[in-house]
Amino acid sequence: MPRRGRIVIGLNSGTSADGVDAAACEIVGRGLGMRVRLLGHLHRAYPESLRRRIQAIMAPASTTTEEICRLEMEVGAAFARAAGSLTRKLRLKRVDLVGSHGQTVCHLPPGRFRRSSAEADRVSGTMQIGDAATIAAAMRCPVAHGFRQADMAAGGQGAPLVPWTDYLLFRHPKRSRVIQNIGGIANLTWLPAGGRIQEVIAFDTGPGNMMIDELVRRATSGRDHFDRGGRRAAAGKTHAGLLRQLLGHSFLDRPPPKSCGREDFGGHWLDALHRQNAKKRIKPHDWIATATHFTAACMIIGYARLSDLLRIGFPPMDELILCGGGARNRTLVGQLVRCLAAGTRPVAVTRTDDHGIPAQAKEAISFAMLAAARADGVPANLPQVTGARRPVVLGQLCDLEARR
Repeated sequence: MPRRGRIVIGLNSGTSADGVDAAACEIVGRGLGMRVRLLGHLHRAYPESLRRRIQAIMAPASTTTEEICRLEMEVGAAFARAAGSLTRKLRLKRVDLVGSHGQTVCHLPPGRFRRSSAEADRVSGTMQIGDAATIAAAMRCPVAHGFRQADMAAGGQGAPLVPWTDYLLFRHPKRSRVIQNIGGIANLTWLPAGGRIQEVIAFDTGPGNMMIDELVRRATSGRDHFDRGGRRAAAGKTHAGLLRQLLGHSFLDRPPPKSCGREDFGGHWLDALHRQNAKKRIKPHDWIATATHFTAACMIIGYARLSDLLRIGFPPMDELILCGGGARNRTLVGQLVRCLAAGTRPVAVTRTDDHGIPAQAKEAISFAMLAAARADGVPANLPQVTGARRPVVLGQLCDLEARR
C-alpha cells in the first residue's frame, strides 16, 4: 500500500492585507525528499472594516496595545474560518497540521537603521498577528506559527523564507529559473540549473502591489483596492521626474541579504511623495502608471544585481516564473517582458499555474511545507539568503489536544 501522506493546511496573508489564502496539501516525505500534492485552495477576503484596522496598525503607524491585542484574536479567528471553510469545501476527513504565517504588521530586519545613533533603532524584530491557539482550537490539530523569529534570532533577516520551498517545487536539472513573487512586496528566488540548495540566491526586490494598490484606493476613494489587469496604469503615462525620484530610494542600493515592507514603501512614504510633488499636479492615473513602471524597474534592477553576483550576462535565467497577485497585472508583466527581451538571451516567462501551482495558492502551499518541516525538526531557512549564522528549525508548535 502507498504510504499515507500528511494533510497539511497552509495559511497566509500578505503585505497587502486583503485576506487569507488557504491551501490544503498532501505531504509525503521530509526535508529535501518532501513531495507535495495540492488538494485545493481558496481565498477568503477580510471584511472591509477588519482590513482597514489591520492596515491602521501597520508600522510605522501609532496604535494602542489594546487594538493590537484585539486584532491578534480577530485575525486568528479569520485564519481559522478560512481553514475551516477549505476543510468543508474539500470534505476532508482529517487535517494533521496547520501552518499559519499570520499577518505581518511590522518587520524591522537587521541593518535597516544602521545609520541611526539611537539604540532602539538598532533593535531588529518582526511581528505577525493571528492567534495560533484560536486556529488550533478550531481545527483540533497542531498549528505551526511564528516562522520568521528563529531566523532573526540567528542573525538573519527573517525573510524571504520561501526559497527553501521554491527549491523543492521548481528546481530543474537543465534550466536556471527565477521565481518572481509579486505580492505586496516583490521577491525573487534564483534556482541554478541542476544546482544544490546551498547555491540558491533570493532577496526582496522592492514593492510589488503595495504602492499600486494604495494609489488605486486613493484615486477611487476606497471603491477599488487594486489595478485589475493593470488597466489604470495602461491609461496613464509615466512621469519621468517622479520615476527618477522613486528610483533614488535607498533600498535599491542595499546589497543582499535584504528584505523590506511597509516601513519602506508604505502610505507614509507616498504621503511624503505627494507633498513633494504637489505643484506638479500629477494625475491619479499617471501616479499609478509611474508606480507600476517603478515596480517593474525594481525587479529588473534585482535581475541586474543577480547578474553581477553570478558574474554572468543579463538576464541571469532561462525562465522567469511569476506568482502572486501582480502576475495578473498585464501592464506590469508586459513591462518586465519587454525589458527582458533586450537582454542577451531569450527568457521564457511563465506563471506557477503553468507548473501545477496556482499563483494565488503558492505562498500558502509554502507555509504548509514549512509547517511539515517544523514538525519534522528540519531546518528550512537558507543562511546564504537571509544572512543567518546557521540553519535553524523555523516556527513554534501550538498543540491543544491531549496525546496518548
